[in-house]
Amino acid sequence: MPVTLHPPTPADAAPLIAAHRASRAFHTPYVHPFTDQSGFETWFASLSSSTNESFVIRDSATKDIAGVINLSQIIHGNFRSAYLGVYAMSSHAGRGLMTEALRLTITHAFETLALHRLEANIQPTNEKSRALIRRCNFRQEGYSPAYLHIAGAWRDHERWALLNPAP
Repeated sequence: MPVTLHPPTPADAAPLIAAHRASRAFHTPYVHPFTDQSGFETWFASLSSSTNESFVIRDSATKDIAGVINLSQIIHGNFRSAYLGVYAMSSHAGRGLMTEALRLTITHAFETLALHRLEANIQPTNEKSRALIRRCNFRQEGYSPAYLHIAGAWRDHERWALLNPAP
């Protein structure tokens, strides 16, 4: 298995901060993850809620951080859905690691969390993320103008979803 996923721990702070800093240009304008200890602590604290789960993705061979996957606004009951956020580190982009990590996350969401639906919202110009979710069988459902406020601007997003094939 080329990747491992694990829930973040305080020991991930320094390597995540370093990886985010090194990938800053690669992430802009699509995502702006934390780049300091305070940002890590805020993000880490958000994971104590039952409505958020995150995974640090590591290259199995090198143990380097390859990316992060977030499941947010996890809702059970009749809705059984969550939002998906995923980003690679520039040093590991284009190697297929994120595809495997996303497939593992989908299995976790559908089998362990018993979710019915995952939704990913992606800026239309983010070709790499669009290709990733297509490889994992997400279907485009719509377009949301001025959907998310990122880096000081309201940005349009395409809405993609994947339904659990199990009833």
